[in-house]
Amino acid sequence: MGVTGPPGPVMDRDEVDRALARLGAEHKAVEDSLLALQDHAGRRLLEGAGLTGTTRERWAETERAITLLWSCFDAYTAALREAREVRSRHKWPNREELAELTERLRGETVHVPGGAGEQPLLAERFTLDGLVRRMNELYAASLDVVVTADAVWSALPARIDLLAAELGRTRSLAHSVGVRPGEHPAGDELESITAELTELRSVVVTDPLAFWRPTAGSSAPGGGRPDTVRYDRAALALEDVRREIEAVLAVRQDSEERLLRLRDVLSRADRTLAEARVARGEVLAKIAASEVPAVSGPPTALQERLQAAAEYRRHALWHRLSPLLDALEREAEEELLRARDSLTAVTAPLAVRAELRGRLDAYRAKATRLGGADDPFLTERYDTARRMLWSAPCDLRAAEQAVLRYQGAVAELLSGPSDTGGRQW
Repeated sequence: MGVTGPPGPVMDRDEVDRALARLGAEHKAVEDSLLALQDHAGRRLLEGAGLTGTTRERWAETERAITLLWSCFDAYTAALREAREVRSRHKWPNREELAELTERLRGETVHVPGGAGEQPLLAERFTLDGLVRRMNELYAASLDVVVTADAVWSALPARIDLLAAELGRTRSLAHSVGVRPGEHPAGDELESITAELTELRSVVVTDPLAFWRPTAGSSAPGGGRPDTVRYDRAALALEDVRREIEAVLAVRQDSEERLLRLRDVLSRADRTLAEARVARGEVLAKIAASEVPAVSGPPTALQERLQAAAEYRRHALWHRLSPLLDALEREAEEELLRARDSLTAVTAPLAVRAELRGRLDAYRAKATRLGGADDPFLTERYDTARRMLWSAPCDLRAAEQAVLRYQGAVAELLSGPSDTGGRQW
């Protein structure tokens, strides 16, 4: 490699060694991020999905960006290796070697093959620091697409399926009381909701990015939330239909309506407990929290008493049915509340972890805006906290302390220049 002259003053040996150490740390951080992106579940789903619309276009751009990102990383790796080879020649490099090292470490000497052709705005040559910035930009843009698609797929299809299951139960109930399409407005509305949910799920699966609403002013990858407008509209319409069907049921005997309502409450309690059991397994796998409460089994005793109440009605034993229904209605509502409380209790550690992740990323963004992105002390604190929060199982207590230490480091940066030699976090 020919040396055209170092940019600015020639670095001394200590400056060269410090720069190589910092660039090596940057290399490790970028490599870890790239490998995490490679293994991200959202990326694997995108690669295997039949995409349409906005998602297909953005994923095609993202795949090109990821390819370019690896090219940049390979060029960065090679340039760093070559600089280390020059430094390893002598323990005390001479003036010519220091000049060459200065050129390699500070000059625009890194070439990214094919970069200009794939990305018209991308210069063909970079400084090592400039290439790190470019890789960070490409990584953030790529991660945003992957995280966003994964968030929509994790939220909406499951909710749509649950609503479709509720729709199926409502349709069965409607047919049992004579509410059918062409014969009752509620029956026609059920057909319309069925068609909307079928189409909505299909579009969500193939074009998840069309159902994402970014948070205004957020620069963090995946900043925003799934767009649930169509889902919410269908859910409200179904709830309206359900109320209409209940009004039809009101013309029947009071006991039949109360039995149906009891079955619905107990069914919701069963589903909530089942969801809590699944969530508990997820928490135990992802969070180091032995205090996660156990989840009780389904209320079989209540189901047996409910069957007894149906038998009382069938045999017109009204004097036995009335007090039993009173007790069952009260106990079924209590069972549903217990099931919901159980679900809330077992998922609490996941909510705490999500809050800590959000807080860590918010302080990271603040530090970046203040110019502290390359501060090795802040980077070390951030990486420590991030590893804890993204590991499984996650030790929440240790992770919280790590986040607090990072907040303290960022607070010191906010307070202005100071002697950092005494930092003891």
